[in-house]
Amino acid sequence: MAEEIKNKALNASIAPEDFDWAAFEGGDIYGGADKAAIDEAYDKTLSKVVENEVVEGEVTAINKREVIVTIGGKSEGVISAPEFRYNPDLKVGDKVEVFVESAEDKKGQLVISHKKARALKSWDRVNEAYNSGEIVKGFVKTRTKGGMIVDVFGIEAFLPGSQIDIKPIRDYDVFVNQTIDFKIVKINQEFRNVVVSHKALLEAEQERKRSELIGKLEKGQILEGTVKNITNYGVFVDLGGVDGLIHITDLSWGRINHPEEVVTLDEKIKVVVLDFNEQQKRIALGLKQLSSHPWDNLDANLNVGDKVKGKVVLIADYGAFVEIEPGVEGLIHVSEMSWSPRLHSAQEFLKIGDEVEAQILTLDREARKMSLGLKQLTSNPWESIREKYPIGSQQKAVVRNITNFGVFAELEDGVEGLVHISDLSWNKIKHPSEMINVGDSIDVQILDFDETNHKLSLGHKQLLPNPWDEVEAKYPVDSVVEGKIASISDKGANITLDSEAEGFAFTRELVKEDGKQAVAGETLSFKVVELRRSTHRILLSHVRTYAEAKEKAAAAEVDTTKKAVKKINSNLEKTTLGDIDALAALKDKLEKGE
Repeated sequence: MAEEIKNKALNASIAPEDFDWAAFEGGDIYGGADKAAIDEAYDKTLSKVVENEVVEGEVTAINKREVIVTIGGKSEGVISAPEFRYNPDLKVGDKVEVFVESAEDKKGQLVISHKKARALKSWDRVNEAYNSGEIVKGFVKTRTKGGMIVDVFGIEAFLPGSQIDIKPIRDYDVFVNQTIDFKIVKINQEFRNVVVSHKALLEAEQERKRSELIGKLEKGQILEGTVKNITNYGVFVDLGGVDGLIHITDLSWGRINHPEEVVTLDEKIKVVVLDFNEQQKRIALGLKQLSSHPWDNLDANLNVGDKVKGKVVLIADYGAFVEIEPGVEGLIHVSEMSWSPRLHSAQEFLKIGDEVEAQILTLDREARKMSLGLKQLTSNPWESIREKYPIGSQQKAVVRNITNFGVFAELEDGVEGLVHISDLSWNKIKHPSEMINVGDSIDVQILDFDETNHKLSLGHKQLLPNPWDEVEAKYPVDSVVEGKIASISDKGANITLDSEAEGFAFTRELVKEDGKQAVAGETLSFKVVELRRSTHRILLSHVRTYAEAKEKAAAAEVDTTKKAVKKINSNLEKTTLGDIDALAALKDKLEKGE
């Protein structure tokens, strides 16, 4: 500074011949008022540095290690560059706050700190930013459990992982050492904890863009966007900060299993606006609508009765959908797959991916509907059913289904008949599964037809001898047989006659000759009372085996008595009076049965 004063003095507007060199060399070139003015001017060039206070400084130089800051006049200090890493945009000329630690160090240099200055005012600034909703810059220092640590005004704030971005973040490390804008969303005054969010800013910006875009939207409008996310049910498209959804049904006119068959992630596509909701901020988009409907391009010469080829794209219980062209499908109802009258499931005939040929049964271009048939491409076996399977003929069949009331047996593809449970066996059975299984081959006899309804009555027992014929011959009515009482019920008892035949006796017919009731396990003689062919039942009676013998004996005795009385009466005229008395007494005895 002294050197500068000297230079000013030398440069003063004084003629060289008038300059007092002796006074200058003696240090007394100026004095009085001039000296006082010069001293005052010199003092103004010096800033009054007050230690332990925060003052504003100006950045004068920056390098990789240090930042030079002047706080006025010629008072400069050096600050470590890492203290400014939260602000990568720092440049020469920026105003910064510094804390004066010392007016000079051992080297005579001003000692200042930007970090301490920020720390002293940071809490007030954080609260002010929180209350005003101000957007602040923060330096991401490191990652931690559940999020990141961010330097905001010199305070370490917590950034939760869920608040980093709108979309899920897979790699947190890419944000470390980055300076990002944040919004302070929560402050704990007691523990001085601060929570910040970057997502809140993105959502606010997205909401602004969404409102702005929706305000300009119109149905049918074509926009360009980027595929942002692909799900099972559709595709989310970024329209420029605002997302719209293309439902899977609006991706393609043809049937697809997953949206990835049509679009890929980050692909740029054009879409049409189908609908939007300003309140819910939802935008429905379409991709297939940008191309004409395949039904509009369907061959105009295609008519009912024509044959078409296609691929099975969907199967339901009631039928199969066949795609004959991309986006043009026809339904083959299960009833049109086979001539068989039995209700089938479509899965029995077709599977997804099968290539089939079918006949067009109905065609409605306006409603865009088509029905197809498979069985129409084969001859109808029911048209010549009587000639091929005459009534009474014996045939081979395969059991396809078993029910409580009988068995459905297939004679050939499309020709099935019912063997009623009563026509399966001559013996009584509770369920057809007792004697046959699905898939078994069975001999049947054609019993009857119903061509209109495609119904056929079959019989199996008719091909076997009727065991009842043998029973009737072996156990004729009024014959007496031996049998063992197998079981007793309230109504009567089941009687085992031999290994093949069984009879039944009512309770009143089980009384023995001594008056006692027969019990299970007893073997007695029984009389065949009745043979019921319709129910294959033999009715028996034990009582009649001895009651009828008694009745015959009594009848014979009565007959003998009658003959004796008749003889006596014929001899009355030849007897004496005494004889008559004797005969009368004998007659009384005979009539009394003595």
